[in-house]
Amino acid sequence: MTHMNLKLQLTRALFISFLCAIGFGGIALLVSDKKVAQFDNMIISVVQGLESPALTTIMKFFTFIGSGIPVAVISIAIFFILYKILHHRRELILFIWVVTGSALLNGTLKLVFHRARPTLHRIVNANGFSFPSGHSMAAFSLYGVIAFLLWRHISTSTVRGILIVCSSAMILMIGVSRIYLGVHYPSDVLGGFLASGSWLAISIWFYQRYQERRRYERSR
Repeated sequence: MTHMNLKLQLTRALFISFLCAIGFGGIALLVSDKKVAQFDNMIISVVQGLESPALTTIMKFFTFIGSGIPVAVISIAIFFILYKILHHRRELILFIWVVTGSALLNGTLKLVFHRARPTLHRIVNANGFSFPSGHSMAAFSLYGVIAFLLWRHISTSTVRGILIVCSSAMILMIGVSRIYLGVHYPSDVLGGFLASGSWLAISIWFYQRYQERRRYERSR
């Protein structure tokens, strides 16, 4: 990677992090002022209007994939692959940093906003505060950092495209499943995506800068 390409990537990561943080701040203000009800009700009406037994089974599957135990199992598998098989220690640190930091950030934000979950049409049970969605944040962080780490080792544009489509689909479906099942408002999901997007992007920025400094020091 040339110096100019790296500089462009760093600038892009910083810009994305800042943009997502601004977006989250905007959603958070609307949630705090209770000015997001019309948006939430419109999306809920569309998503829950599609309800059917088959779709409910699919949505329960995606919400399960985004829950604590499956996320922990996937994380441990990635940990093993990065550490034992590929010996990518620094990539492992980034992975742990992103996934763990996202969970801590979500817990903190939930305590700050204290938003109650929707109760009108709930298909499954869920506890705790609603904003931002923990499933959405975990999905964005987990599949986002996996996509980033795999992207670095893929050279063909076709495979990269498939990677982005698959990771984006997983993130989106997990988020939508929370709305469909009646345990989150759409603004919870959108806020979760934006919060994790900001966290992931700034983490990648720090990682890339660290990598560049190491390369510079070795070349001196």
